[in-house]
Amino acid sequence: QVQLVESGGGLVQAEDSTRLSCVANEGTISRLAMGWFRQPPGKEREFVAAIGASGGSIVYADSVKGRFTISRDNAKNILSLQMNNLKPEDSALYYCSGRYGVISRRLDAHRYWGQGTQVTVSS
Repeated sequence: QVQLVESGGGLVQAEDSTRLSCVANEGTISRLAMGWFRQPPGKEREFVAAIGASGGSIVYADSVKGRFTISRDNAKNILSLQMNNLKPEDSALYYCSGRYGVISRRLDAHRYWGQGTQVTVSS
């Protein structure tokens, strides 16, 4: 069992930066490929970024490429998402996730999910 909890988020201004964290309060993420997904109001959850278990493989959605950075610290059981140059369209409920095996962009591939943290970007 792995329990994930996101932190960070809040109200930020366009072009500003913020950092989200996801910690495993129970279990370890060290053998899990991890990801970040987001769900804007009225829309379905969408892929943001993913990282392999060792951190050597990283994938980003085109919409965040060059602005967001996913990273992990397996020793601390922490997954992070650095978000720079934020845009109003980045406003969403952000979820961290984990899965056994290889890195994946698919929602249905991820077994473990946090409760989500809200990021709202004002223009």
